[in-house]
Amino acid sequence: MAVKFPLDKFNEVQTPFYYYDIELLEDTLNNINDCTKGLPFHVHYAVKANANDRILRTINAAGLGIDCVSGGEVAAAINAGFDSKKIVFAGVGKTDREISLALDANILCFNVESIPELEAINELAQQKGKIADVAFRINPNVDAHTHKYITTGLSENKFGINLEQLPDVLKLASTLKNINVVGLHFHIGSQITILEPFKVLCDKINALQKEVNEMGFKLKIINVGGGLGVDYENPDKNPIPDFKSYFDIFKNNLILQEGQEVHFELGRAIVAQCGSLITQVTYVKKGTAKQFVITDAGMTDLIRPALYQAHHNIENITATTETTEIYDVVGPICESSDCFGENETLPTTKRGDLLALRTAGAYGEIMASRYNLRDLPTAVYSK
Repeated sequence: MAVKFPLDKFNEVQTPFYYYDIELLEDTLNNINDCTKGLPFHVHYAVKANANDRILRTINAAGLGIDCVSGGEVAAAINAGFDSKKIVFAGVGKTDREISLALDANILCFNVESIPELEAINELAQQKGKIADVAFRINPNVDAHTHKYITTGLSENKFGINLEQLPDVLKLASTLKNINVVGLHFHIGSQITILEPFKVLCDKINALQKEVNEMGFKLKIINVGGGLGVDYENPDKNPIPDFKSYFDIFKNNLILQEGQEVHFELGRAIVAQCGSLITQVTYVKKGTAKQFVITDAGMTDLIRPALYQAHHNIENITATTETTEIYDVVGPICESSDCFGENETLPTTKRGDLLALRTAGAYGEIMASRYNLRDLPTAVYSK
């Protein structure tokens, strides 16, 4: 299923902009719903991947919940029509104002990451005469085999609570009158393309559940986070991740107790492939040993290559020749790291051509900035 780019529509829009294939997004959401049908599985979209309002409303229409990491994301979810009882709120540094907003909205639960945060939620809930449902984010010490910047489940990390600290946290929670413990939360990392770490996670959760039960806690929610990766190099070959194999890992390996639900927080896997960054070639610069394609998009529009050394498949979507040449594809920002790809083989490229940087629906538009006082990219939709 190759993404079709409506070039006639593109002629009317100033580059750079994000193009979203809404049909592909809908197919992805339908696939998720088909794979989880009849199971006690609840999928929350991780809004940090992309908070575009049209994207959020499409995901809400498919019946998914939402995972937020800021008060602004909670507000965006509510504005997009999400049921507040499908909103979970994570993050290591929730402010009092953000906690209050979420309490007022009566969200499903807070994913709590430290004792000070637990105490703050209890205090604010007490002031409002409310009971806050919480799940504790636990670091299960599982190596996700991914980039160090997006590995989050090791024992010592700014995120979550270490395993050995859990008994003390549960003991404290039992004394707080405005706290109701409803679950455990885990997230081992992002862009995970090998499924084995998820099986290891299941084994850790099974063992941990026994300990928690022995302490007198009966949990409704086991939140396994997200992290399922996507194919950045072959977006047309693999436009939808292998959700069946992913969900089957948890179906076959996680031992659930009566009435328990499994919650997921998928972001990139849902939206990455439906988005492309469209940019125009400003100049083709010939050096001594290299050729540079200089685009009007830069790291301000798509920061992943500069931040993570990530690579997005680059296509010349207006090329008129089958001959190819090798280029470094770079942006206009006054930083040497503003490079989308080195030694890229493209059709012979000229000033004015349009390039598509694929698999940019996640951590693209949402991370755009106005560095160098550049305009933020706009969005175009397939329908």
